[in-house]
Amino acid sequence: MLPDFAQEAQHQRRPGEAKVALGVKFPFETIAMGKKVLYGPNFKDGYDAVLGCNDVMSFVKDIPDESVMLIVTSPPYNIGKPYEERLEFKEYLKWQKDVIEECAMKLDRKGSICWEAGNYIKKGEVFPLDTFFYRILKELGLKLRNRIVWSYGHGLQARRRFSGRYETILWFTKSDDYAFDLDAVREPQKYPGKRSYKGPNKGKPSAHPLGKNPSDVWNIPNVKSNHPEKTIHPCQFPIELAERFVLALTNENDVVLDPFMGVGSSLVAAILHNRKTIGVDKEREYTDVAYKRLISTLNGTLKRRPFGQPIYVPNGTEKVAKIPEEWLNQSLHQPYSTIEHL
Repeated sequence: MLPDFAQEAQHQRRPGEAKVALGVKFPFETIAMGKKVLYGPNFKDGYDAVLGCNDVMSFVKDIPDESVMLIVTSPPYNIGKPYEERLEFKEYLKWQKDVIEECAMKLDRKGSICWEAGNYIKKGEVFPLDTFFYRILKELGLKLRNRIVWSYGHGLQARRRFSGRYETILWFTKSDDYAFDLDAVREPQKYPGKRSYKGPNKGKPSAHPLGKNPSDVWNIPNVKSNHPEKTIHPCQFPIELAERFVLALTNENDVVLDPFMGVGSSLVAAILHNRKTIGVDKEREYTDVAYKRLISTLNGTLKRRPFGQPIYVPNGTEKVAKIPEEWLNQSLHQPYSTIEHL
Protein backbone atom coordinates (compact mmCIF):
# COMPACT_ATOMS: atom_id res chain seq x y z
CA MET A 1 0.00 0.00 0.00
CA LEU A 2 1.31 3.46 -0.89
CA PRO A 3 1.91 6.04 1.84
CA ASP A 4 -0.96 8.51 2.24
CA PHE A 5 0.98 11.32 0.63
CA ALA A 6 1.53 9.23 -2.51
CA GLN A 7 -2.24 8.97 -2.96
CA GLU A 8 -2.91 12.71 -2.81
CA ALA A 9 -4.48 14.39 -5.83
CA GLN A 10 -1.93 15.77 -8.25
CA HIS A 11 -1.50 19.56 -8.18
CA GLN A 12 -0.65 21.81 -11.10
CA ARG A 13 3.12 21.61 -11.40
CA ARG A 14 5.42 24.41 -12.41
CA PRO A 15 7.89 23.95 -15.30
CA GLY A 16 10.67 21.64 -14.13
CA GLU A 17 8.84 20.65 -10.96
CA ALA A 18 9.04 16.92 -10.25
CA LYS A 19 6.15 14.65 -9.41
CA VAL A 20 6.44 12.80 -6.11
CA ALA A 21 6.28 9.18 -7.28
CA LEU A 22 6.49 6.60 -4.52
CA GLY A 23 5.72 2.93 -4.17
CA VAL A 24 7.56 2.37 -7.44
CA LYS A 25 9.95 -0.44 -8.21
CA PHE A 26 13.55 0.36 -7.20
CA PRO A 27 15.62 2.01 -8.44
CA PHE A 28 13.65 5.16 -9.25
CA GLU A 29 15.25 8.12 -11.03
CA THR A 30 13.88 11.62 -11.56
CA ILE A 31 14.99 15.14 -12.39
CA ALA A 32 13.65 17.96 -10.20
CA MET A 33 14.48 21.58 -11.01
CA GLY A 34 17.54 20.43 -12.92
CA LYS A 35 18.82 18.11 -10.16
CA LYS A 36 19.23 14.37 -10.81
CA VAL A 37 17.80 12.26 -7.99
CA LEU A 38 18.15 8.50 -7.46
CA TYR A 39 16.02 6.59 -4.95
CA GLY A 40 16.79 2.89 -4.59
CA PRO A 41 18.59 0.22 -2.58
CA ASN A 42 22.16 0.93 -3.72
CA PHE A 43 24.52 3.84 -4.26
CA LYS A 44 25.31 4.92 -7.80
CA ASP A 45 27.56 7.80 -8.82
CA GLY A 46 26.52 10.65 -11.11
CA TYR A 47 23.56 12.11 -9.19
CA ASP A 48 22.94 15.29 -7.22
CA ALA A 49 21.05 13.32 -4.58
CA VAL A 50 21.04 9.59 -3.82
CA LEU A 51 18.58 8.17 -1.29
CA GLY A 52 18.99 4.56 -0.24
CA CYS A 53 16.66 2.16 1.52
CA ASN A 54 19.05 -0.50 2.72
CA ASP A 55 21.34 -1.63 5.51
CA VAL A 56 23.85 1.13 6.16
CA MET A 57 26.95 -1.02 5.69
CA SER A 58 25.68 -2.56 2.45
CA PHE A 59 24.97 0.90 1.05
CA VAL A 60 27.97 2.93 2.22
CA LYS A 61 30.60 0.44 1.01
CA ASP A 62 29.87 1.42 -2.62
CA ILE A 63 30.54 5.14 -2.07
CA PRO A 64 34.00 6.08 -3.44
CA ASP A 65 36.69 6.60 -0.79
CA GLU A 66 37.55 10.22 0.11
CA SER A 67 34.62 11.56 -1.92
CA VAL A 68 32.54 13.04 0.93
CA MET A 69 33.26 16.44 2.50
CA LEU A 70 30.79 16.18 5.40
CA ILE A 71 29.21 13.30 7.27
CA VAL A 72 26.45 14.49 9.59
CA THR A 73 24.07 12.13 11.31
CA SER A 74 22.15 11.09 14.38
CA PRO A 75 22.37 7.30 14.80
CA PRO A 76 19.83 5.22 16.73
CA TYR A 77 20.45 5.55 20.49
CA ASN A 78 19.59 1.92 21.29
CA ILE A 79 16.75 2.93 23.62
CA GLY A 80 14.01 0.86 22.01
CA LYS A 81 12.42 3.33 19.60
CA PRO A 82 10.00 1.78 17.05
CA TYR A 83 12.62 1.98 14.27
CA GLU A 84 15.41 0.21 16.15
CA GLU A 85 16.03 -3.25 17.58
CA ARG A 86 17.56 -2.84 21.01
CA LEU A 87 20.95 -4.55 21.28
CA GLU A 88 23.23 -5.37 24.15
CA PHE A 89 25.24 -2.22 24.76
CA LYS A 90 28.61 -3.74 23.80
CA GLU A 91 27.07 -5.15 20.62
CA TYR A 92 25.58 -1.74 19.82
CA LEU A 93 28.94 0.00 20.23
CA LYS A 94 30.64 -2.63 18.05
CA TRP A 95 28.08 -2.00 15.31
CA GLN A 96 28.53 1.76 15.58
CA LYS A 97 32.32 1.34 15.44
CA ASP A 98 32.02 -0.65 12.20
CA VAL A 99 29.76 2.01 10.66
CA ILE A 100 32.02 4.89 11.71
CA GLU A 101 35.12 3.13 10.34
CA GLU A 102 33.40 2.59 6.99
CA CYS A 103 32.19 6.19 6.88
CA ALA A 104 35.62 7.59 7.76
CA MET A 105 37.09 5.92 4.67
CA LYS A 106 34.65 7.88 2.53
CA LEU A 107 35.68 11.21 4.06
CA ASP A 108 37.80 13.69 2.10
CA ARG A 109 41.13 14.69 3.64
CA LYS A 110 39.69 18.15 4.33
CA GLY A 111 36.37 16.73 5.47
CA SER A 112 34.45 16.64 8.74
CA ILE A 113 32.32 14.12 10.57
CA CYS A 114 29.59 15.31 12.95
CA TRP A 115 28.13 12.52 15.10
CA GLU A 116 25.09 13.61 17.12
CA ALA A 117 24.26 11.64 20.25
CA GLY A 118 22.00 11.60 23.25
CA ASN A 119 21.98 9.27 26.25
CA TYR A 120 21.59 5.54 26.63
CA ILE A 121 19.55 4.77 29.75
CA LYS A 122 19.47 1.45 31.57
CA LYS A 123 17.62 0.89 34.84
CA GLY A 124 17.52 4.62 35.48
CA GLU A 125 21.26 5.10 34.98
CA VAL A 126 22.40 7.52 32.27
CA PHE A 127 25.26 6.66 29.90
CA PRO A 128 26.24 9.67 27.70
CA LEU A 129 26.81 8.14 24.28
CA ASP A 130 29.19 10.84 23.09
CA THR A 131 31.80 9.67 25.60
CA PHE A 132 31.82 6.25 23.94
CA PHE A 133 31.73 7.67 20.40
CA TYR A 134 34.65 9.97 21.24
CA ARG A 135 36.91 6.99 21.86
CA ILE A 136 35.84 5.29 18.63
CA LEU A 137 36.45 8.40 16.52
CA LYS A 138 39.72 9.25 18.26
CA GLU A 139 41.10 5.74 17.72
CA LEU A 140 40.62 6.28 13.98
CA GLY A 141 43.03 9.20 14.09
CA LEU A 142 40.34 11.86 13.72
CA LYS A 143 40.68 15.16 15.58
CA LEU A 144 38.00 16.71 17.76
CA ARG A 145 37.32 20.38 16.96
CA ASN A 146 34.20 20.95 19.05
CA ARG A 147 31.82 19.16 21.36
CA ILE A 148 28.67 21.08 20.52
CA VAL A 149 25.73 21.13 22.94
CA TRP A 150 22.35 21.27 21.22
CA SER A 151 19.92 22.75 23.74
CA TYR A 152 16.16 22.60 23.25
CA GLY A 153 13.13 23.45 25.33
CA HIS A 154 10.75 20.50 25.12
CA GLY A 155 10.83 16.79 25.92
CA LEU A 156 9.86 14.11 28.40
CA GLN A 157 9.39 15.12 32.03
CA ALA A 158 11.60 13.19 34.45
CA ARG A 159 10.75 12.72 38.13
CA ARG A 160 13.85 11.15 39.64
CA ARG A 161 16.39 13.24 37.78
CA PHE A 162 16.48 16.58 35.98
CA SER A 163 14.67 16.45 32.65
CA GLY A 164 17.05 16.06 29.71
CA ARG A 165 17.07 19.08 27.42
CA TYR A 166 20.25 18.72 25.40
CA GLU A 167 22.16 16.41 23.10
CA THR A 168 25.72 16.68 21.84
CA ILE A 169 27.40 16.69 18.45
CA LEU A 170 31.03 15.64 18.17
CA TRP A 171 32.69 17.49 15.32
CA PHE A 172 35.85 15.70 14.18
CA THR A 173 38.07 16.43 11.18
CA LYS A 174 40.25 14.05 9.24
CA SER A 175 43.25 16.39 9.24
CA ASP A 176 44.46 19.79 10.42
CA ASP A 177 43.72 21.24 6.98
CA TYR A 178 39.92 21.30 7.02
CA ALA A 179 37.12 23.39 5.51
CA PHE A 180 35.57 25.91 7.90
CA ASP A 181 33.58 29.05 7.03
CA LEU A 182 32.63 30.83 10.25
CA ASP A 183 31.17 33.83 8.41
CA ALA A 184 28.46 31.62 6.87
CA VAL A 185 26.92 30.86 10.29
CA ARG A 186 27.49 34.01 12.33
CA GLU A 187 24.62 35.25 14.51
CA PRO A 188 23.47 38.86 15.08
CA GLN A 189 25.58 40.69 17.64
CA LYS A 190 23.97 41.25 21.03
CA TYR A 191 25.67 44.64 21.35
CA PRO A 192 26.65 45.74 17.82
CA GLY A 193 27.38 49.26 19.03
CA LYS A 194 30.03 48.17 21.51
CA ARG A 195 33.37 49.99 21.09
CA SER A 196 36.94 49.35 22.22
CA TYR A 197 37.76 51.33 25.37
CA LYS A 198 41.55 51.24 25.10
CA GLY A 199 44.45 50.42 22.81
CA PRO A 200 45.03 51.42 19.17
CA ASN A 201 41.35 50.76 18.31
CA LYS A 202 39.96 52.85 21.17
CA GLY A 203 36.61 54.32 20.21
CA LYS A 204 36.15 52.05 17.20
CA PRO A 205 33.44 49.34 16.92
CA SER A 206 34.76 46.15 18.54
CA ALA A 207 32.13 43.68 17.30
CA HIS A 208 32.46 41.77 14.03
CA PRO A 209 30.24 43.46 11.41
CA LEU A 210 28.96 40.11 10.09
CA GLY A 211 27.87 38.92 13.53
CA LYS A 212 29.17 36.85 16.40
CA ASN A 213 30.52 33.32 16.57
CA PRO A 214 27.52 31.08 17.47
CA SER A 215 29.64 29.33 20.14
CA ASP A 216 29.43 25.64 20.99
CA VAL A 217 25.99 25.84 22.64
CA TRP A 218 23.20 25.95 20.07
CA ASN A 219 19.64 26.77 21.09
CA ILE A 220 17.50 25.35 18.30
CA PRO A 221 13.92 24.11 18.87
CA ASN A 222 13.51 20.36 18.58
CA VAL A 223 10.83 18.94 16.29
CA LYS A 224 7.66 18.34 18.27
CA SER A 225 3.98 18.10 17.29
CA ASN A 226 3.44 21.77 16.37
CA HIS A 227 6.76 22.19 14.56
CA PRO A 228 6.35 22.95 10.82
CA GLU A 229 8.83 20.19 9.94
CA LYS A 230 7.11 17.43 11.93
CA THR A 231 6.70 14.07 10.15
CA ILE A 232 5.96 10.50 11.23
CA HIS A 233 9.48 10.05 12.60
CA PRO A 234 9.54 10.18 16.44
CA CYS A 235 13.07 11.62 16.72
CA GLN A 236 13.84 13.71 13.64
CA PHE A 237 16.20 16.60 14.14
CA PRO A 238 15.55 20.09 12.78
CA ILE A 239 16.89 21.09 9.38
CA GLU A 240 18.66 24.09 10.91
CA LEU A 241 20.87 21.84 13.03
CA ALA A 242 22.27 20.18 9.91
CA GLU A 243 22.28 23.48 7.99
CA ARG A 244 24.88 25.01 10.31
CA PHE A 245 27.29 22.20 9.59
CA VAL A 246 26.56 22.24 5.86
CA LEU A 247 27.21 26.00 5.63
CA ALA A 248 30.29 26.05 7.87
CA LEU A 249 32.03 22.85 6.80
CA THR A 250 31.35 22.53 3.06
CA ASN A 251 31.33 24.53 -0.16
CA GLU A 252 28.85 24.43 -3.01
CA ASN A 253 28.83 21.12 -4.93
CA ASP A 254 30.57 19.29 -2.07
CA VAL A 255 29.04 15.97 -1.01
CA VAL A 256 27.16 15.56 2.29
CA LEU A 257 26.45 12.06 3.62
CA ASP A 258 23.96 10.96 6.28
CA PRO A 259 24.28 7.22 7.00
CA PHE A 260 21.18 7.25 9.25
CA MET A 261 19.09 9.75 7.34
CA GLY A 262 15.66 8.97 8.83
CA VAL A 263 13.30 11.39 7.08
CA GLY A 264 16.11 13.26 5.38
CA SER A 265 16.68 16.50 7.31
CA SER A 266 20.41 16.47 6.52
CA LEU A 267 19.73 15.86 2.84
CA VAL A 268 17.28 18.76 2.76
CA ALA A 269 19.88 21.02 4.40
CA ALA A 270 22.43 20.04 1.76
CA ILE A 271 20.10 20.56 -1.21
CA LEU A 272 18.94 23.94 0.13
CA HIS A 273 22.51 25.20 -0.19
CA ASN A 274 23.47 23.62 -3.50
CA ARG A 275 25.44 20.69 -2.13
CA LYS A 276 25.25 17.13 -3.41
CA THR A 277 23.90 14.65 -0.93
CA ILE A 278 23.71 10.96 -0.08
CA GLY A 279 21.58 9.28 2.57
CA VAL A 280 20.45 5.84 3.62
CA ASP A 281 18.03 4.31 6.11
CA LYS A 282 16.67 0.80 6.46
CA GLU A 283 13.05 1.83 7.16
CA ARG A 284 11.06 2.25 3.94
CA GLU A 285 8.35 4.34 5.62
CA TYR A 286 11.01 6.90 6.54
CA THR A 287 12.91 6.85 3.25
CA ASP A 288 9.65 7.46 1.40
CA VAL A 289 9.11 10.56 3.53
CA ALA A 290 12.72 11.62 2.97
CA TYR A 291 12.25 11.35 -0.79
CA LYS A 292 9.06 13.40 -0.65
CA ARG A 293 10.75 16.10 1.46
CA LEU A 294 13.74 16.24 -0.88
CA ILE A 295 11.53 16.70 -3.95
CA SER A 296 9.43 19.28 -2.11
CA THR A 297 12.63 21.15 -1.25
CA LEU A 298 13.69 21.23 -4.89
CA ASN A 299 10.21 22.34 -5.91
CA GLY A 300 10.22 25.08 -3.26
CA THR A 301 7.19 23.76 -1.38
CA LEU A 302 8.69 22.22 1.76
CA LYS A 303 7.40 23.58 5.05
CA ARG A 304 10.26 24.41 7.36
CA ARG A 305 11.37 26.66 10.18
CA PRO A 306 13.44 29.52 8.68
CA PHE A 307 17.16 29.38 9.34
CA GLY A 308 18.15 31.68 12.20
CA GLN A 309 14.60 32.49 13.26
CA PRO A 310 14.56 33.65 16.92
CA ILE A 311 13.03 31.24 19.43
CA TYR A 312 9.47 32.24 20.27
CA VAL A 313 9.00 33.83 23.69
CA PRO A 314 5.41 34.06 25.06
CA ASN A 315 4.31 37.62 25.87
CA GLY A 316 2.02 36.46 28.69
CA THR A 317 -1.30 37.10 26.98
CA GLU A 318 -1.61 33.63 25.42
CA LYS A 319 -4.03 31.27 27.13
CA VAL A 320 -1.37 28.61 27.63
CA ALA A 321 0.95 31.19 29.25
CA LYS A 322 -1.55 32.11 31.96
CA ILE A 323 -1.69 30.42 35.36
CA PRO A 324 -4.69 28.03 35.54
CA GLU A 325 -7.42 29.09 37.98
CA GLU A 326 -7.24 25.66 39.60
CA TRP A 327 -3.70 26.40 40.74
CA LEU A 328 -4.82 29.59 42.44
CA ASN A 329 -7.41 27.81 44.55
CA GLN A 330 -5.46 24.91 46.00
CA SER A 331 -2.26 24.09 47.78
CA LEU A 332 0.30 22.82 45.32
CA HIS A 333 2.70 21.44 47.92
CA GLN A 334 3.02 17.70 47.59
CA PRO A 335 5.20 15.63 49.95
CA TYR A 336 8.05 13.88 48.17
CA SER A 337 6.84 10.49 49.40
CA THR A 338 3.58 10.81 47.45
CA ILE A 339 5.20 11.68 44.11
CA GLU A 340 5.28 8.94 41.52
CA HIS A 341 8.92 8.02 40.90
CA LEU A 342 10.49 7.54 37.49
